[in-house]
Amino acid sequence: MSGALLPRDIATWCAARPYLDVRSNDEHTLISYRLARALLRLRPEVDEATVLTAILFHDVGWKAIPADKLVDSVGPKPKYPELQRVHEIEGVAIARPHLQALAVPGVDVETVLAIIDGHDTRKQAISPEDEIVKEADKLWRFTSHGVKTICGWFGTPPKETVAMLEDFVLPQMLTKDGRAMAEALVAQGQAMAWLDDMMHVEAMR
Repeated sequence: MSGALLPRDIATWCAARPYLDVRSNDEHTLISYRLARALLRLRPEVDEATVLTAILFHDVGWKAIPADKLVDSVGPKPKYPELQRVHEIEGVAIARPHLQALAVPGVDVETVLAIIDGHDTRKQAISPEDEIVKEADKLWRFTSHGVKTICGWFGTPPKETVAMLEDFVLPQMLTKDGRAMAEALVAQGQAMAWLDDMMHVEAMR
C-alpha cells in the first residue's frame, strides 16, 4: 500500500474507495494520483496535500450516476452531458463528511471541495492545485490503462481511441508540463497501435 500512496493519504484512499467501484475509477484514481505526484515534482510551490486529497476524492460522485448512463455521459459526443456536472455535485456531497472526519493535517476541506466541484466541467483552473488535479485527471486517459478502458466504453480500436484523445483531449491540457506528458503518452499509444496493426496483418498472411 505504501508503495502506491504516501502514508498520509492511506486513510483518505480507504474512505474514498467504496465509491470508486464504477467506471474503473479505483484504477483511474490511483494512476491519476501517481501522475499528480509526477506533476508536483515539477511544481514544488503547489500544495501537495491539497492536490492529492482532491485527486483521491475527485470522481466519487460517479457512484451516484445510474450505471446504464455512465458511458453515454462522457466523450466527444455524450448523450447525457449534464451528468458530468451531476457527478461533481454528488462528489462534493459524498466527500464533505469524509473529509471533515479525516481532518487531514494542512488540508482545508472547502478548498478541496471547490476543486472537486468543477474538476471536469470548469474549463479554467481556479488555483495551481486545481490545475494539477485537472491535468492528472486528463493524463490518465492517455495511459495504456486509460486507452484500454476507453476502448471498452466506446467499442473503438486503440488506433482510433488514441487519435480521438489527440484531437479532443490534448488541446484541453492547461500546462506545458501536462501537455508534454500527454504528447509522450500519445506517441506510446500510436506506437502500440501500429504494432497491433502489423501483428494483425502478419497473422492474416
